[in-house]
Amino acid sequence: MLPLIDFRNIRKEYVTGGQEIFALNNVSLQIRCNDYIAIIGSSGSGKSTMMNIIGCLDKPSSGDYRLDGVSVSCMSDSALSTVRNRKIGFIFQNFNLLPRFSALKNVMQPLIYRRIPTRERQRMAEIELERVGLSDRKHHLPTELSGGQRQRVAIARALVTKPSLLLADEPTGNLDSVTTADILRLFDQLHTEGQTVVMVTHDDEVARRCRRRITLVDGSISHDTVLR
Repeated sequence: MLPLIDFRNIRKEYVTGGQEIFALNNVSLQIRCNDYIAIIGSSGSGKSTMMNIIGCLDKPSSGDYRLDGVSVSCMSDSALSTVRNRKIGFIFQNFNLLPRFSALKNVMQPLIYRRIPTRERQRMAEIELERVGLSDRKHHLPTELSGGQRQRVAIARALVTKPSLLLADEPTGNLDSVTTADILRLFDQLHTEGQTVVMVTHDDEVARRCRRRITLVDGSISHDTVLR
């Protein structure tokens, strides 16, 4: 079976002050369906760059990135936008919810680009809100929800497009310890149900919950450990 994510000698370089900086340096990596992965490393290690390339938000300077068997490294911005909408669900530290939209309308939002009728979008969004335990809060605005509830809305929004990959960037960074444990249990459940989950984090507690830990140092993979 083809890997879901296949990095082949990926390099990402920037020129700053006339000096060439390698954010990722010749990285090769495979991630398979239903992997549960934490990407960790200190500030400047390349975590954010790797996340951006995995999520088709940025392109490598060289090398080949294949997502679900399709090379996306040289796709146009328009084509990458389509890939993001159909293949990847994003979860961010700051939730990125639309403040004037209810929880339900926030979850419906990614489906607009697929030209799905409003009633069907609503039905699909309600299913995902029920899945994350927020059916009773669907008409509330983000300001009327707790941090944990807002993150659950963000997770439901990421899931509503049925993505191949759930990509989370510091998903518990703005949450207290009790809420963090609650959200991590939800990620555990999603993995058990077959979802592929990749989390970029500096939090050891988050990393310990994952089944595989990839450590970046100076733009290269220093360790790739299967934990259980």
